[in-house]
Amino acid sequence: MAVQSDTDPASTPLAVAFARDGYAFPLRALPTRRAEELRRILETAEAGAPDPTARGMATGLPHLLLPEFFDVVRDPAITGPVAEILGEDLIVWGCSFFTKEPRTRSFVSWHQDLTYWGLDDADKVTAWVALSPATLESGCMRFVPGSHTQQIVPHKDTFDPDNLLTRGQEVAVDVRDEEAIDVVLQPGEMSLHHGRIFHASHPNGSDDRRIGLAIRYIKPSMRQTSGVKTLAVLARGEDRFGHFDLCDRPQGGFAAQDIARGEDAFRRREGILYDGAADSGRRKMA
Repeated sequence: MAVQSDTDPASTPLAVAFARDGYAFPLRALPTRRAEELRRILETAEAGAPDPTARGMATGLPHLLLPEFFDVVRDPAITGPVAEILGEDLIVWGCSFFTKEPRTRSFVSWHQDLTYWGLDDADKVTAWVALSPATLESGCMRFVPGSHTQQIVPHKDTFDPDNLLTRGQEVAVDVRDEEAIDVVLQPGEMSLHHGRIFHASHPNGSDDRRIGLAIRYIKPSMRQTSGVKTLAVLARGEDRFGHFDLCDRPQGGFAAQDIARGEDAFRRREGILYDGAADSGRRKMA
């Protein structure tokens, strides 16, 4: 099922391909030098964080803590292609890094993004922006073309410590691995994928970190089914609905007000992301 917008932009070549396949790549999101600069900003924040909680925010909510990444999620080079699919009004529901350290066992199991997000519709696109090479060796993402046409299938929680997903969730159905395509990206390139597409990635066997920024865009008309207002950022257009509490650009430098807002954001999301999960194995979000 194609994702439609109020202005019905689904006739553009990008939107047509996305509706058919459930993904689009590679697309140029940032100049290579800008991607390299953003990597340095991230790694400086990781090294300089005052405590593990702040470090977790820098990687789990970078757009609410680091001003440069607030700017990235609103960059027209990224939001423009997303708007071709969802329409001109866009909200960033979430943003986080998926980082695999060199030669480690970290992986992502086959899953569908929307499984545990508690949203009332499927008008969602993830922009996955590479800040380091995403190759076969480093464990790039893999998509099953056309799998987004299915509804959400059953998932099971594994809480595998090597799984980068919150609950270690994986689809409880057979996936034909040979049908998957490899999403190879260079720094500054991005892929777009639908919230229901089956996707996964293997461990990083390279000598460099594999760093990807996942930006989750939704239409402002969507809402949390729980009634909780989570924190979000208006990325493009306007919000005529008020279903989310919108955030301004962070001050930066691990300012106390940014840390407090990050703690609030994690707190509001935790009950949604862990809804129905057993207490054992839960990861502390911040």
